[in-house]
Amino acid sequence: MLWGYFFIAPFLLGFIFFMLGPMLFSFVGSFTDYNLTSKMNFIGLANFKRMFFQDQLFWKSLYNTAYFVLFNVPLTTAFSIFLAVILNQKLRGISFFRTVFFLPAVLSGVAVYILWMQLLSPSAGLINTILSWFHIKGPAWLFDPAWTKPALILMKVWGSGGAMLLYLATLQNVSPALYESAEIDGAGTWQRFKNITLPLITPIIFYDVITSTIGSFQIFQEAYVMTKNGTGGPSNSLLFYNLHMWNKAFVAFDMGYAMAMSMILFFIVMLLTFINLKLAPRWVYYAGGEKQ
Repeated sequence: MLWGYFFIAPFLLGFIFFMLGPMLFSFVGSFTDYNLTSKMNFIGLANFKRMFFQDQLFWKSLYNTAYFVLFNVPLTTAFSIFLAVILNQKLRGISFFRTVFFLPAVLSGVAVYILWMQLLSPSAGLINTILSWFHIKGPAWLFDPAWTKPALILMKVWGSGGAMLLYLATLQNVSPALYESAEIDGAGTWQRFKNITLPLITPIIFYDVITSTIGSFQIFQEAYVMTKNGTGGPSNSLLFYNLHMWNKAFVAFDMGYAMAMSMILFFIVMLLTFINLKLAPRWVYYAGGEKQ
């Protein structure tokens, strides 16, 4: 028994000091007035009252983040599945295309953001240049509040290679006999995908939706790098929740308020994860086609 605790001690110590400890500190700090240089002064629910009733940027940042999550998660999931199905075909040279579509997932974050800032340039960007070939006037992208969030979602869809690899690995474990039997019974391409492929990859879809939702709520780097000084872009259209929390914590040094914001974000993510877990038995299928 003691040897078991000895071998898991590195994990336990890391969890206590780098996860559980900071979480408890943030929870306590959310009820205080704290700016990193002064002592914590207990102020009760004042931070939360200020957040909900006085800070207009709180609601703006929450809306921006919810918008991003609502569109980013379904689109990246659907595109990853589409790529995996296409790249699962037994064609000559398919390994080359698998590598090409996976490459965006391994590129450095900041370098990718700078690259996309060039691609999305209204006047000289490659995307608007290609649109002009078809006599389509491209939008201002990062300079137009109506197009800033769609621009980031487009960038995220482009980088769906990591999830694509998970779906591809799952598809390659599906028995070809299932498709052969369905084809003999007269099932078409869509029917085989709907009744065989899709149900068998629902466990990975479930995992991808949960992790993508959590990751989308944590969006920060993109807006910080792609907007001037992390200000949130035109009309605060890219002021995401984490960026607003960062500004409160490390620009305004209002650490107590920032910790209160982190608690709200934690509650939202936990609530959505709980809902996903409760709904999972209705659509997630495991081996044998039985719901779990």
